[in-house]
Amino acid sequence: MQINTKKELRKYVITLLRGQEEEKRQEKSLAIHRKLLNMNEFQQSSHILFYASTEEEVITTGMINDSLDLGKTVGLPYFDPADPHIQPRIIHNLETDTQQGPYGIRQPKIQDNNIMPSIDMVIVPGVAFDMSNRRLGRGGGYYDRFLGTLPAGTITVGLAYDIQVFDQLPQVESHDVPVTHVLSN
Repeated sequence: MQINTKKELRKYVITLLRGQEEEKRQEKSLAIHRKLLNMNEFQQSSHILFYASTEEEVITTGMINDSLDLGKTVGLPYFDPADPHIQPRIIHNLETDTQQGPYGIRQPKIQDNNIMPSIDMVIVPGVAFDMSNRRLGRGGGYYDRFLGTLPAGTITVGLAYDIQVFDQLPQVESHDVPVTHVLSN
């Protein structure tokens, strides 16, 4: 199958993701979870911005809870449909500090004191990644805009199932921001 556009690749990969058996998805997510916790960069990071996984994405719930248990400052992105920028906000408990947000994604509840002041590592979702750590998102540009504002040296880690990693992504553009690492099962 020849895939020439980002739109075609998104459709293809989302179909693959939806076709995964739940048991396989959990097994693959656990393998990625273990790899993340064993990364030196993860162990050295004290402020980590995760994403709250949807049913097609690598499951981040255990990673978030383990990070909280390790005493790390954990944040999640807050999305405001009227603002095209991610707002990183601290959570202390995944269940009590989050709510359903736009796009069907869990996000932090807004509180005066939960803005995340610094970030050492960002765990990044994606529809697809390539061998050069380039990322294909859902098309809204939220993460490309956000990743482009991070200070140099901030570690960014894309999480992907093996079916989401390709040799090369089509139509790479100047505003597409690669991640530092891609972890797959």
